[in-house]
Amino acid sequence: MLFNYRVIVNILGILLILNAAFMLICIPISIIYVEGDLIALLMAALVTGAFGTTMFLTTRKTTNKELSKRDGYMVVTLGWLTMSFFGSLPYIFSGSIPGLTDAFFETISGFSTTGASILTDIESVHKGILFWRSLTQWIGGMGIIVLTVAILPILGIGGMQLFVAEAPGISPDKLQPRIKETAKRLWFIYLGITLAEFVLLFLGGMDLYDAANHALTTVSTGGFSTKNASIAFYDSPFIHYVITFFMFLGGTNFTMTYFALHGQFGKVFNNEEFKFYLGTCLVAAISVAAVLFGLGIEDAETSLRAALFQVVSIVTTTGFITEDYTGWTSFVTVLFFILMFIGASAGSTSGGVKVVRHIILIKNSVLELKRQLHPNAVIPVRFNGKALSRDITFNILAFIMIYIFIFAAGSIVMSILGLDFDTAMGSVAACLGNIGPGIGNVGPVDNFSAIPDEGKWILAFMMLLGRLELFTVLMLFTPYFYKSN
Repeated sequence: MLFNYRVIVNILGILLILNAAFMLICIPISIIYVEGDLIALLMAALVTGAFGTTMFLTTRKTTNKELSKRDGYMVVTLGWLTMSFFGSLPYIFSGSIPGLTDAFFETISGFSTTGASILTDIESVHKGILFWRSLTQWIGGMGIIVLTVAILPILGIGGMQLFVAEAPGISPDKLQPRIKETAKRLWFIYLGITLAEFVLLFLGGMDLYDAANHALTTVSTGGFSTKNASIAFYDSPFIHYVITFFMFLGGTNFTMTYFALHGQFGKVFNNEEFKFYLGTCLVAAISVAAVLFGLGIEDAETSLRAALFQVVSIVTTTGFITEDYTGWTSFVTVLFFILMFIGASAGSTSGGVKVVRHIILIKNSVLELKRQLHPNAVIPVRFNGKALSRDITFNILAFIMIYIFIFAAGSIVMSILGLDFDTAMGSVAACLGNIGPGIGNVGPVDNFSAIPDEGKWILAFMMLLGRLELFTVLMLFTPYFYKSN
C-alpha cells in the first residue's frame, strides 16, 4: 500500500486531541474575565476532542505503525489544515468571527505564525478568544508536529519522518542523537524563553494577561497583539527593547540558542548564518535610523529604537509594529519590502526564505564565475567550513526559483481580483513569508479584512506554503507522489 492510511488518521486524531487540550487552557481566562466566551470554548474543545478521539480509537489497533516519507509529508500538510479548520471553531461559536472564510484565515494565520489579521477591532474581542488566538501562534511557532514527535514514540510510532517533513531542506543540527530527545529539548528551550519574556514584560508594566499574550506571540515570531495599535500602544522603551530582543532570539537557530545557554558562544559567533543574520539586522536598522534622524523625524535614541524594532520584526517575520514604516520615505518602504524576502535563521520559528539559503546562493553565484574560468576544477560551496553536496545547492536554487515564481503568480492573481499593485504584491509577500503586515492597503496600520473571500483563501494557501517551506505542500500536487515507482 502506498500510504499507511490508518497511521495517518491515527496521528491526525492525536493532533486534534492536543488541539482540544490547548483550547481548554483558555477556559480559566474566560472564567476570570466573564466575557461570555466560556460556552464557545467548551463547545469547540468538545467537538474537536470528540473528532480526535474517534479518529484515534478507531485506528489505534494498527499492526503496521511505520511511517514512510510520503506518509510524513501527508501528515504534516493535512495536520496543519485539520488543526486550522478545527481551530476556527472558537471564533465561529463565539461569534467573534462568524464566517468560515474569515475564521479559517485568522486561524491558519495563527498556526502558520503569519500574523495577518481580518479583525478590525481586536480590543472588542473576548479575552478567552484572544488568548486562543495568541496560543495558536505559540503552538505553530515550534510546530505542533515536533511536539507530537516527542509523544509518538511512546505510542509505538516513529517520528523521524515527521521531523524531516516539518523542517525540509537544510535542517538544524540535532541537539541529541534521538529525535525524541531533540524535540523535547527544543520545546524546553522554547518554553523557557517564553516564560523569561513573560516575566520581563510584566516587570516592564504590562498586566499579566497582555504579558502572557505578547510573550506567546513574540517567541513564536507570530505578531498577534491584544491591542489595535500593536506594540505602539505601549509607550515604553523597555518593552520595545525586550520584545526586539526576543523577536531576534525567536529568529535565531534554536541550536545556536542551545549552545549559548551552555556557554558555547564561540560556536554561535563563528556560525556563518548567525553572523549574516545579525549583520543584516544591524546594517538595515542603522540605515533606517540614519534616514529618520536625518529627516528630523525622531531623536537619535528613538530613531534607532524604532528602526531596530521594525527591522527585526520584518526580518524575523514577526510582524509587530511600533510605527508605520510605509510613511518613512520611499527608500525605507522599498528596503522593508526587500527584507520581507530575507527571513531569519533555519531552525528558528521564523518564516521566509531563510538566511542560510541566501548565503549559499551568493556563494554558489561567486563560485560559478570561477568555474567559468576553470571548468575542470572541482570547487564546492562551503558553509561553516564544510563542503556542501551539489544536491543541497540545487535544492536551494530550486526553492528560491519556485518561491519567486509563486510570489509573482500570486501577485498576478490578487491583482486580477481587483487589488492595486502595491496591495497585491504586499499581501502575497506578507503571507508567503509569514510576516503579517505588508505594504499598500495591508500595511502596518491596516489589515486583511477588505481582501475578497477568494483572495483570503489564496493567501491562506500562501501561508501554508510558506510555513511548510513549499516542497512539503507542493509535493502533494505532483502525480509521481501517488505512484509507487
